[in-house]
Amino acid sequence: MNRRHLVVLALAALVTGCSIPTDDAPRVVQAPQGPFQSSAPADTTAPAGPAAETLCFVRDNRIISFVRRVDRLPTIEDQLRHLLAGPTATERDTDLTSALPGAVNAAGVTVIGGQARVVVDKPGDDAGRSDEVLAFGQIVCTLTSRDDVATVTFSRDGRPLRVPRSDGSLSDQPLTRADFAPLITPR
Repeated sequence: MNRRHLVVLALAALVTGCSIPTDDAPRVVQAPQGPFQSSAPADTTAPAGPAAETLCFVRDNRIISFVRRVDRLPTIEDQLRHLLAGPTATERDTDLTSALPGAVNAAGVTVIGGQARVVVDKPGDDAGRSDEVLAFGQIVCTLTSRDDVATVTFSRDGRPLRVPRSDGSLSDQPLTRADFAPLITPR
């Protein structure tokens, strides 16, 4: 064999050996655990109220800030619940999606001294998502859009959780929109 054939064979071996296991047959992916699980919201239309609620969804693998009109200013728990429920049918018609279902199971949030502390459950074995950076970015961008939140931290089982930032690094430190800036589409 000449050198060219060896290079082609080496490239073929590299491409086919990417270490991602394959299944013999299609498998069912289970919905995430938690009180906020939803791949589609039960309420398909958002109320058009006097208050503005900022939610960060995904379009074309980028985080998009979206203002939803609601009847009253939401509590932080309400806002996280609305984010986890995902875009309404009308919002999905504008190509808004969410990276949260199957990637991040947020179970609750509190605010202490301007820091939102989000408790995250362990994702299921068959979560089926690999875009955690967008999911965590959605939560950080949504919660820091509030006047009472400057930073966001995540924990699991009472311990700080290291989450991916847009630069590929993991951090258990307080996060801001700046940690996800390259993924955010400007308004």
